[in-house]
Amino acid sequence: MCGRYRLSRRKQIIEEQFDTTDWQDDWNPRYNIAPTQPVPVIRQHPKEPVRQLSQMKWGLIPSWAKDSSGAARMINARSETAAMKPAFRDAMKLRRCLVPADGFYEWQRRGSAKQPFCFEVDDGGLFAFAGLWDGWKNGEGQWVKSCSILTTSPNAVTSAIHDRMPVILNPDSYDLWLDPGMTKVEAVSDLLSPATLA
Repeated sequence: MCGRYRLSRRKQIIEEQFDTTDWQDDWNPRYNIAPTQPVPVIRQHPKEPVRQLSQMKWGLIPSWAKDSSGAARMINARSETAAMKPAFRDAMKLRRCLVPADGFYEWQRRGSAKQPFCFEVDDGGLFAFAGLWDGWKNGEGQWVKSCSILTTSPNAVTSAIHDRMPVILNPDSYDLWLDPGMTKVEAVSDLLSPATLA
């Protein structure tokens, strides 16, 4: 489960790190990003090898949904079953994205309280979650683009706190993960293993 995360870098740094094209949306560094809020997402242009950065709602709304009420429950997708679940199946095959971050939070229950822990990669460097996205048309005919973060089993660092962790992709895997021409789910599923955290 990944229910909160951090992206504390300025817009220009995110653009440089992920080699993206002109990002039109405003962005201010955030230290506590919550479900259903707008978040930066990186996709590849469907016809050109160009990365595009835009904002989407965090909490996937499938294109066939009657309304957006389920978005808060769709912030995460289990990597082991996403290719089989109706809400994520097409996105896993055709609409993969990167969700930039520089930290994520997990909570450990201690008696009646919950203690938050922040996890980082390379001492707080930028990284990317493996994400899925979809487009849904609301009652006014406007398109709402939304995303979900894939999760996997925990690594040695996070297992003491939680039984799941977000999938953090190796930068060498970004191109394959984003490639809209790669529709073989088995090939990209191999990228969804627990990351090593520093």
